[in-house]
Amino acid sequence: MSLRSMAGSSSLDRTPEKSRPRVAFVFPGQGSQCIGMGKLFYETDPEAKQVFDAASAALGFDLPALCFDGPNTRLNLTENTQPAMLTVSVAALRGLIRADIAPLAVAGHSLGEWSAVVAAGGMEFSDAVRLVRKRGQYMQEAAGTGHGIVAAVLGVPRDAIAQACQTASRFGIVCPANFNSPRQVVIAGESEAVEEALRLIHEQHKGRAVRLPVSVPVHTPLMAKAAERLAIDLDLVDIRDLDVPLVNNVHAESIRSRDDVRASLLAQLPSPVLWEDSINTLVSMGINVFIEIGPGAVLSRLMKSITTKVRVFSVQDPESLHCVVEALANG
Repeated sequence: MSLRSMAGSSSLDRTPEKSRPRVAFVFPGQGSQCIGMGKLFYETDPEAKQVFDAASAALGFDLPALCFDGPNTRLNLTENTQPAMLTVSVAALRGLIRADIAPLAVAGHSLGEWSAVVAAGGMEFSDAVRLVRKRGQYMQEAAGTGHGIVAAVLGVPRDAIAQACQTASRFGIVCPANFNSPRQVVIAGESEAVEEALRLIHEQHKGRAVRLPVSVPVHTPLMAKAAERLAIDLDLVDIRDLDVPLVNNVHAESIRSRDDVRASLLAQLPSPVLWEDSINTLVSMGINVFIEIGPGAVLSRLMKSITTKVRVFSVQDPESLHCVVEALANG
């Protein structure tokens, strides 16, 4: 069942307008992966198993074995993490669709934007899973090995972080990569430049930084070549207008046309993720319930520092799916 076929048929539509949940689906990106993710869905939900099997057929290797057994060194390779995360998110999505829970809008963090596009009917899952594997390969090849640093800066205003990156750019490429929340901005780039930006941030603002276990400086100009290569592959697949609006990473704007979707998926690679702005855009659209779909609960935790005006749920296994369905059914 697609989101388009669900339009007007959701059981939530029978709830009085004043108390009716206005739902957005949001999808996590790389970094939320873990061994065992999706296993309970695979073992208990035939539709979820079909998603995993379709991914294995499209990729030419046993994706369930990778997700469930690892090892971590293989799962954490960017070219493997991306199709694995997409697959688990789409498998988890099946239960919500079956429960007639339909979103009014979708969004995804970085890689999660691809999951959001699939959820909104913009691309076939088999095409998306092949493309995100190539996306990971192109990202790694564009970055090289051991030349990038990614770090989360906590408790420093975004303008101050941007200024530090600009000053440090005399040492190489460094810039904000993710504006995740009022208290968290991720910066990325070439090693020497990132080190200098972090030194300035600590010296001038006493900010705390956490190095992330990511060597690919995605969402920086270093990914321009990867975007150019991905554009060639993206032209070979069918992209459709979306069933519901997508609030995109690049501009934090609501988009729906196939042309805008294609442009957004490419532009996000060398551009920062405006996640805080995206959530605020969704709230301004009337969204009052967010459901994070996929491994972990990173986006749910970020949400708490962005807005207190909404309810937030996370679906990552059959038990959490049941809790969400029950909570929304009971208002």
